[in-house]
Amino acid sequence: MTGRRIYLDNAATSFPKPDVVLRAMVDYSSDLGASPGRGSYTESQQSAQLLSRCRERLCELFGGTSPEHVVFTLNCTDALNLAIHGTVEWWQRHEPAESVHVVTTAMDHNSVLRPCSELLEQGVEVTRVGADAEGLVDAGEVIASIRPTTRLVAMVHASNVTGTLQDVGAVGRICRERGVPLLVDAAQSLGHVPVDVEALGIDLLAFPGHKGLMGPLGTGGLYIRPGLERRIEPVRQGGTGSRSEQDTQPSEMPDRYESGSHNTLGIAGLLAGVEWLLERSVAEVRAHEAGLIRTFLECFPGEDAGYRLHGPEDPAGRVGVFAVTHETVVPEELARQLETRAGVLCRSGLHCAPGAHEAMGTASTGGACRLSVGPMTTRDDVRAACACLAEIASESAAFGRKPRRQDERGSSIQPASV
Repeated sequence: MTGRRIYLDNAATSFPKPDVVLRAMVDYSSDLGASPGRGSYTESQQSAQLLSRCRERLCELFGGTSPEHVVFTLNCTDALNLAIHGTVEWWQRHEPAESVHVVTTAMDHNSVLRPCSELLEQGVEVTRVGADAEGLVDAGEVIASIRPTTRLVAMVHASNVTGTLQDVGAVGRICRERGVPLLVDAAQSLGHVPVDVEALGIDLLAFPGHKGLMGPLGTGGLYIRPGLERRIEPVRQGGTGSRSEQDTQPSEMPDRYESGSHNTLGIAGLLAGVEWLLERSVAEVRAHEAGLIRTFLECFPGEDAGYRLHGPEDPAGRVGVFAVTHETVVPEELARQLETRAGVLCRSGLHCAPGAHEAMGTASTGGACRLSVGPMTTRDDVRAACACLAEIASESAAFGRKPRRQDERGSSIQPASV
């Protein structure tokens, strides 16, 4: 591609990565290349040490108390499936006479909503707590939804659509009091804002390696509060490099959940990304992102240009994910024009979060155009994107197109495009 490219799709995956991430992956491929725990020779043992160090650094990042309880997964979706299906399966297997109820929210990603829909087909009761038009879930409503039969509460920390930060701490405190595990999807928050699993009462933390942690695609993990693994069934079985004399899954952590060869190449990059982040501190990254959020809010063309920004106006209540709609230009066209005119790369559509768009009133009209920042984004990048949005709106107005009719929540009913 020629010309300037402005990457504003960090909610999908962070880019560019720190140089140390690529170097770590090259070094692993060049110098080690061995599968951890599958041999007594030096390279295999060093690969195993690499995994251990990554678990330790992750615990340091989010306040975990036991590195062995960091389970490496294929991605955040895989981690969420392990937590949800593993918890429900334990209850169905060990307490078949007991009802199983799960609480989730409208703001959750399909990585939570689809497993819950699958469980509905199996007779599991699921409550989905709604959200307001800005993407905020009332923590009190989540708490009020907890029943004696509730076995899991699952909620997203930061919305991948509106950037809204949810009050998981308020929910976590009550869940601890009632002995109900809290699963938090930290796909858009870990690495962007400080996360402390103990302070927030988080029992299960699911995270991708390739977003805020700056690692490569194909990495992720689930932190399981020590002791809780006794009530989460593995969702797959296989070789672990340990207990090879038995044909049943080991019970020790993390082998209980880590069947098959690790993506050690990816984890080498993830370790480098986490260490890069720790060296700078999440607080520094958050301060940088807060500056980008303020710049976006200051420069965004706004209602006078026919735009609507969905999500909190207070920078403290959000991460750098912006869902934008226009009264005459459909989201897909907005994204296309941003790339064509200014090289701005973003994502339009429903963002695998239909409940969020239902709450926003955009589900039936093409969703929204999402722009998302990261540690490598500059204020000039944000200004360029906002200037292009203003240019698109100005040209649309010059053509004299009539605004689409809006419903009571502000969603468009009749799509149109430039």
